[in-house]
Amino acid sequence: MADNAQNPKAQNSGMRNSRIGNQRERTAQLMQRAGYAAVTAALILIAAKLSAWAYTGSVSVLTTLVDSLLDAGASLLNLLAIRHALTPADNEHRFGHGKAEGLAALAQAAFISGSAIFLILQAGERFSNHHVVENSSVGIGVMVFSILTTFVLTRYQHYVVKETGSVAIQADALHYVGDMIVNGVVILALVLGFYFDLPWIDPVFALVISLYILTYAWGVLKKALDMLMDRELNDEERARIEGLILAHDEVLGVHDIRTRISGPDLFIQFHMELDGAISLAQSYDIAEEVDREICQIYPHAEIIVLQEPYGIEVQKNMLKKQNGDKSGEAITDAG
Repeated sequence: MADNAQNPKAQNSGMRNSRIGNQRERTAQLMQRAGYAAVTAALILIAAKLSAWAYTGSVSVLTTLVDSLLDAGASLLNLLAIRHALTPADNEHRFGHGKAEGLAALAQAAFISGSAIFLILQAGERFSNHHVVENSSVGIGVMVFSILTTFVLTRYQHYVVKETGSVAIQADALHYVGDMIVNGVVILALVLGFYFDLPWIDPVFALVISLYILTYAWGVLKKALDMLMDRELNDEERARIEGLILAHDEVLGVHDIRTRISGPDLFIQFHMELDGAISLAQSYDIAEEVDREICQIYPHAEIIVLQEPYGIEVQKNMLKKQNGDKSGEAITDAG
């Protein structure tokens, strides 16, 4: 057996596997830290908003309190899903456990929709029974604190998304960005209600926020279904992958590109056309080079390549067409 130190291909393969292992370990650490940070921030905000609601009695503040309760539950569920999604593939789950993120997102969408409906009912009740908001300055102060806390969290989440490409963390970050907007709207409602004596403004803003939460729930549901139903990457990303494959001088063609996302992993599958006269070892080396080049752009990609002689796909299509024409002729003759 050849010594790996004297075998450049084996050495490069070992270095690549080591690099991928280190990258996955770092990805797991960043995603879990982002999950813990989100849960911690949500618990801090729950305590602050609970105090603000007790002092003000504002239904707008109540909407943000319920939203933070959901944030805590969703972030906790997200954290558990991330931990499970990062579990390595095993004999029963050959493609890993990434779809746990999608299942968690479905549960999040259900919880969020239920809370939005509850808040809509609360806002409707306030339209018929006006409630004077008290201690508006306390509510405003807590909302400002919430915005600052959430801003720090989202900055860290965006950093993690940039480093890992995690769909789960990205969805969580988008949610918290929305929370900052919601908190800003509540500040506006408290200011208008206190300085202009508009008792109806509080439930109106609560209704607007509730509708926003429902819109967000639909976005979460759509992302979850896309993952669970193995939706393809968009055309721009697919064209980029095709360009990376065809950039190799010895690749003569590519077809049947298939992609799907499962948790932190991206699965890419394609047929690569090569010169039929080259050896099996040469075709393997080319596939390894293409794999490595794709992974430089998509570090979390799992790639499945089928090498085939150039032109065989054209022959297959011609044969299908001929068989189809013959079938048509047979049907016509039978008629």
